[in-house]
Amino acid sequence: MPNAMRLVLQVFNYAVFMGLVWYFATSPPYRQLAEDQAVITLAFSHAGERREECRRLSQEELAKLPPNMRLPMDCPRERSPIKVELFLDDELAISEIAKAPGLYQDQGVDVFRKIKVPVGKHDLRVRMNDNVRVQGPTFTHEQAIELEPAQLLVVDFKKDMGKFIVR
Repeated sequence: MPNAMRLVLQVFNYAVFMGLVWYFATSPPYRQLAEDQAVITLAFSHAGERREECRRLSQEELAKLPPNMRLPMDCPRERSPIKVELFLDDELAISEIAKAPGLYQDQGVDVFRKIKVPVGKHDLRVRMNDNVRVQGPTFTHEQAIELEPAQLLVVDFKKDMGKFIVR
């Protein structure tokens, strides 16, 4: 008789637990976006240009170096910070300045930002400067977009193509 009572209580406990799981899985409604919103995500990895250009060492400078370090060119490793701006309908929506990580600040940066925007037609403009020796943006992209409710629009940058990709 005690085993039957134990079995009935176990079934009851499992039923109560599963009922709670079912309730909290379905009952509280949760929406990440409102009915009239979409998401624009700016996501890419990029290494900026070198902060300084490589320079040829003179014979006097080479003579001062140990024999195993006599390379004709001196190329500093430090990379430029990357400045990215995303405008939506001529309003600044995202502004990011990312400094190169690493011991010598010589690695690429990862940019990931997302914003919620209203659905409809918009003018999208993205500007990026990856070279401190150049004034103004080194890469730009302008495009008219139309966003649907709950749409995810990704803005990526492809260095080998030299342009932004909007998907």
